[in-house]
Amino acid sequence: MTTTTTYIAFLRAINVGGRTVKMERLRALFTELGLTGVRSYIQSGNVFFSADEPDRTALTRRIEEHLERSLGYPVPVMLRTVDEVAALLAAEPFRGIEVTPDIRLVVAFLSEPLPAALALPRTSPKGDHEVIGADPGAAYVVVHLRDGRWVTGDLFGKAYRGSVTARFLHTTEKILAAARKG
Repeated sequence: MTTTTTYIAFLRAINVGGRTVKMERLRALFTELGLTGVRSYIQSGNVFFSADEPDRTALTRRIEEHLERSLGYPVPVMLRTVDEVAALLAAEPFRGIEVTPDIRLVVAFLSEPLPAALALPRTSPKGDHEVIGADPGAAYVVVHLRDGRWVTGDLFGKAYRGSVTARFLHTTEKILAAARKG
């Protein structure tokens, strides 16, 4: 007996750096893989779908390969279930940290856990971000804006070989709400 799971695919490299993909096209690419209930949320590469594939690693690889063949460039995919994202938010990883005009809270979705040797919390050399915690699927980052901008940089050092895609906390909350509307 197979169980159907609803996933949120957090995609990296969608509609950034001159790589534009219309959401209609992105949804079609997921549908071509036989995934069902495909929907998207905003233009930054958030796709909801259902699948009965029990092997998440194989499903992730299949999506990544199809996207690369179709779009002509690699698109790392971080798959999470709706329940996993709900649990992440329910844990309140940023509890007690106030958002100000110069502070943003970011969930960095990881393709693999951070190295055990990576000491947290970790503050960047310039003090523009702090990785305050992590679990196997995400890291929690406090961004200190400089002149109103987030200067992206190396969050985890050279020891981390996985892929990362980040969403602001408030956007992650909206993504979950949209995914639940099914």
